[in-house]
Amino acid sequence: MSRTSDILGIIRGLQLVAETGIKLQSTELSRVWANSNCRVLLQDCVNSNNASNIVFESADRVATVCHGVKEYAANASAKERYKQNLSDGRPVKEREPSGRQFGIKLTQSDQELLRKLDMEHQEKLKKVEREERRKKADAAKEKERLDEAQSSGSQVTAAKGKLKLSEHSKQRKVPSSRIGRMISFGGLAAGLGFGTATEYAKRAFGSREAATADASTLFLNPRNLDLIVDTLCKVRGAALKLGQLLSIQDDNIINPNLAKALERVRKSADFMPNWQVEQVMGTELGENWRDHFIEFEEKPFAAASIGQVHCGRIQDGREVAIKIQYPGVARGIESDIDNLGGIMKYFDVFPKGMFLDNLMKVAKRELAWEVDYKREADCTRKFRELLAPYSDYYVPDVIDHISTTQVFTTELLDGIPVDQCFDMPAEDRRFIAEKIIELCLLELLEFKYMQTDPNWANFLYNPKKKQIMLLDFGASREYSKEFMDKYVRILKAACDADKETVLTVSREIGFLTGFESKLMEDAHVDAVMILGEVFRSHEPYNFSGQDMTARIQNLVPTMVTHRLCPPPEEVYSLHRKLSGIFLLCSKLKTSVSCRDKFLTLYSKYTKSL
Repeated sequence: MSRTSDILGIIRGLQLVAETGIKLQSTELSRVWANSNCRVLLQDCVNSNNASNIVFESADRVATVCHGVKEYAANASAKERYKQNLSDGRPVKEREPSGRQFGIKLTQSDQELLRKLDMEHQEKLKKVEREERRKKADAAKEKERLDEAQSSGSQVTAAKGKLKLSEHSKQRKVPSSRIGRMISFGGLAAGLGFGTATEYAKRAFGSREAATADASTLFLNPRNLDLIVDTLCKVRGAALKLGQLLSIQDDNIINPNLAKALERVRKSADFMPNWQVEQVMGTELGENWRDHFIEFEEKPFAAASIGQVHCGRIQDGREVAIKIQYPGVARGIESDIDNLGGIMKYFDVFPKGMFLDNLMKVAKRELAWEVDYKREADCTRKFRELLAPYSDYYVPDVIDHISTTQVFTTELLDGIPVDQCFDMPAEDRRFIAEKIIELCLLELLEFKYMQTDPNWANFLYNPKKKQIMLLDFGASREYSKEFMDKYVRILKAACDADKETVLTVSREIGFLTGFESKLMEDAHVDAVMILGEVFRSHEPYNFSGQDMTARIQNLVPTMVTHRLCPPPEEVYSLHRKLSGIFLLCSKLKTSVSCRDKFLTLYSKYTKSL
């Protein structure tokens, strides 16, 4: 009887998945149809007085095609007879007529056009040859550099600070249309449902060990996790970005198996095929876009959620980094996040205390900023101006005439990504950590303007110039004075170990409603005090020996279970940056005098109030 009920349960589950998939697909198809050019065309055909003309023109075109097919068949048959005569050894004059003879007469303008096309083709071939020779020369130089670095025992890094694509990255077309992206998510929903049902069947009719396995892995089985990773890496854009944001959440918030899968998402992103790159560049910069460059590397050296980055050299000789946005990403932000969030909520992947709806709302707004490359150009110029007085930092110059809404070009920086600096001498590691902490405090207490993306690849280190070089300002944002005044009060209270002020101001700023249980309030205050240790320590804070992460992890289940409201929207990006910086400092295994830096900038901040 139990087996029968199990089978019925599986059937009901499959039915529910199918109904949900059909509902999602029908809703999206209705939306696509409402905005479709085909709908307008059909209406024009129905309502227009010229409908008969359209029919006659279409019939005429079909007749022309049929006539062409007929002529082609006749000519092909004649060629076969000609070949047969040759094989029989018959003289040419005895051979059968070869069917109709076609002659093509070109006008003077046609001949001139053909000559121009031939010249352009020859020039393209020459460019390809030059590019191949340059690549071989660069490869030889790079090999020589690597051999020299290995023989001297120094660290080997990519030239000019360039990243390298993940070994899991592959060339794959980005689905740019709404229906194409919808189909990808519809396939994900159906695949997850089928995978869950299959896993249930295995446990119901399989071994005793499988039947007693952890129920939480029923949905998050290996097949489903692989499907999630593959779909996010395929569609890229907002869905991949949301997956990457979720990947930095603690294992106590989301299932550890899902966290590992999302970590693979964070480190992997496929890149566009060459024809799609050509299409985007042609649309944004014109069909002669290659005239801007002396050199342009076809394969990107980096690929992320929103776009990929190519290396090139412009006409004035400068090496540049060209960031090219994936097609359809900007248009698909709303639907991508809604589709992915709907799937995750349907399968109840995240706890309610995570407030996934609020996270999705914030992600949509921040993603809309990041896909606007003109905005990123403005943010880059603003940071270049803000950091001009600080010689320890460098922001690249924007190449305006090769930058658009979907193409962003800057000078190529010469530095080592900081996540490749973990084995450097202690002096270099200390310098990197100090300057990144100082930059974070400047952003909070002086600029009130922060680059919030915690990706370590956005920070490069040039050991010769002793500079921190900064990249990727698409996630930059400004914080209001009202919010920052309260947030800085919380930081100062944590620095002074003033728990009462932390609790009071946390209610004012919106971390707490004032109706939380004592357990929740204590957990929140304890978490703030743990983070405040960095600024309470009178000695250089030893990031390598800290257990901050482990202690906060112990508080996370309580806060997720008992939280009554989502945190202020500013906190999502701000804490994402802070957590990334603290983790980077712990990886660098060094000590930083954070207290003096904080108090100095706090004193300047309070004088401006």
